[in-house]
Amino acid sequence: MKKTALLLLLCFPAYVLGDGLPDLGDVSQAALTPLQEREIGQQSMMQIRASKQFLDDSEVNDYLNQIGYRLVENSPEPGLEFEFFAVNDYGINAFAMPGGFIGVNAGLLLITQSESELASVLSHEISHVTQHHLARMIASQQGDSLISMATIALAILAARTNPQASEAAIISAQARSMQKQLNFTRSYEEEADRIGLQLLRKSGFNTHAMPEFLERMQNSTRLLEGNAPNYMRTHPITSDRIAEIENRVQKDPYRLIPDSLNFQLVRTKLIGAQKTAPAAIAFFSEALGPQGYGNPVAQRYGLVSALLRDNQIDRAAQELAILRKQAQDNPMYRNNPMIATLTGRVMRAQKNNAATLAFYRNAVLNFPQHRALTYDYADLLLQDNQAETALKLLSEQVGLHPTDTRLYDLQARAYAMQGKALEEHQALAYSYAWQGNLYAAMEQLEMAKQAGGSFYQLSSIESDLRELRELRDAQGKK
Repeated sequence: MKKTALLLLLCFPAYVLGDGLPDLGDVSQAALTPLQEREIGQQSMMQIRASKQFLDDSEVNDYLNQIGYRLVENSPEPGLEFEFFAVNDYGINAFAMPGGFIGVNAGLLLITQSESELASVLSHEISHVTQHHLARMIASQQGDSLISMATIALAILAARTNPQASEAAIISAQARSMQKQLNFTRSYEEEADRIGLQLLRKSGFNTHAMPEFLERMQNSTRLLEGNAPNYMRTHPITSDRIAEIENRVQKDPYRLIPDSLNFQLVRTKLIGAQKTAPAAIAFFSEALGPQGYGNPVAQRYGLVSALLRDNQIDRAAQELAILRKQAQDNPMYRNNPMIATLTGRVMRAQKNNAATLAFYRNAVLNFPQHRALTYDYADLLLQDNQAETALKLLSEQVGLHPTDTRLYDLQARAYAMQGKALEEHQALAYSYAWQGNLYAAMEQLEMAKQAGGSFYQLSSIESDLRELRELRDAQGKK
């Protein structure tokens, strides 16, 4: 593994390093720099991963990033770095954090009735980031370090995700005075709506989807008699706000934009994840029956996935053959990476290693950005004792996804097979650090040091350990 300093990998706050890096300044200043925003977001993400809120499904997260970056390219700051991720919560919510980190609850993905509706939510959150609304809120608080500011960001996140729990989060952040600022101001919401609509329009989505989604959310509040979804509480939806958006889209033609297959497949995955394997088989079988409903390709994808979970390999293979034929017959659905991933998993279950290795070799060439294929192929290579080939594949992906803990875990396995203890423990240290487990990361680095290595390797490990200790100490003082 090519050594990457923890500073670059984890984006630790520069104030803890003391190594000549630029001073990030007083947090009471009127505005945060983009670097400060990113570092606050990185710190918050480490804590989100540590709390298990993060939905660790690369296919769901890759899809969110694909549609998210399609919108970002048409934003006022197209060069701004973003990361879109799913939250393992079936409540209806979405939120933005400083530095371009945008979370989407699984429940919101399921309640949106079209890809344009989902894009309307993402465009609104992207606009909060590009207009630096959260950064302004956090910068206005009093504090003495980026660590404390990251904690305030988590307090805002907690309040916006679960308003009932906001009091405890704010107390822990020592920021009671910010209670009145937890919700975006009316002007911020209106600005995010206005710019979000521009992103939708420029990105080729149906702009009418935004007022339609908000109106449905508003109607749900009436039906629930006050038990509104969190999205309603954190993004207050008023009749005036909906009317303003409808006025803005009035002259736009109503465009029926076909949903992508990935939108349908991701929703199908989330539906299946809520059910036991037998219940999912029954659900998707009914959807494909005489009174069928929904997208038949997506429903059969769900059925194959459920059969695989239930270890019904032969039937899964039979249904997969039908699925692939259905997809191939539709020009919009051909060569889909999620169907390719499912195909590989069925082939692995059939235990034909030679054919499966050949399939994955071609699949990762056809879909080099699809991490789920990378995970499975690397795992299969390691089972086949091809550690060097696996490491080459994984090193390329780590360069593209430096926060992906699963890639580091696979790297560690490959190094262990080669007897490279130092590199194995370093890879595990990165994995633990990105999961917010600093103590486990430091333990792995100590083990790497004991394994011995070159002067450069040992010096690098000592530098990493120093940074981790300083970060741990700084967090302990917040």
